[in-house]
Amino acid sequence: MSKRAETSLLTDQVYEMIHESIMNGDLPAGSRLRIRDIAAQVGTSVMPVREAIRRLEEAGLAERSPHKGAVVKGLTLAELVHVYDVRRLLEVEAARLGAARISPGDSARMRDEFELMRAAIDERRVVAYLDHDEALLSILYEASENPVLVNTIRTLWQQCRAYKIVGAEGTIDTTDDDSLWIFQQRLVEAARDHDAAAAAAVNNESLINATERIKVQLAAQDAG
Repeated sequence: MSKRAETSLLTDQVYEMIHESIMNGDLPAGSRLRIRDIAAQVGTSVMPVREAIRRLEEAGLAERSPHKGAVVKGLTLAELVHVYDVRRLLEVEAARLGAARISPGDSARMRDEFELMRAAIDERRVVAYLDHDEALLSILYEASENPVLVNTIRTLWQQCRAYKIVGAEGTIDTTDDDSLWIFQQRLVEAARDHDAAAAAAVNNESLINATERIKVQLAAQDAG
């Protein structure tokens, strides 16, 4: 293997390691990405680490902070509103298209993911909850037969994963709040019935609800 190919492979490995840590909440917003520490952890030179962090910055998952260097991208109210507004534009349409075209088999798969999602809520497993929620939505959106739409939505999911974690963690222990699962239940039913209008309406309501819940959590963090 050439030196360039080896460096590229190491960069991919470092990127995936940091990416996974961000997605599962092990590296929350604001965490410093110390190049030498990461290089020592994975047993490589600093060059692949620098390149991996650059890619994370391009993906909107990391940013430069004065006096700190690279950090996991922070959470702001302005970005929350912007990202979730765009999600509503795209995901309402994806739900509408998907519900009209989804097969019985895929509708059943949505139900399976919903049951796994409910189990994750009962067991207070936030990351598993989010994974099953996204899997459920992916099944529906892929039924739209528009891969560009689906891939764009998935990119947005990555960018707002930290916001999702904040929202879920702030709600999962609230026993009288069903907002983590009630919209998905209604979405599964709309898909089963091929009710495109209902699916679109549920997604719109769900994303508005999520935005408001996360706003409350961000405000609480700022106040603390």
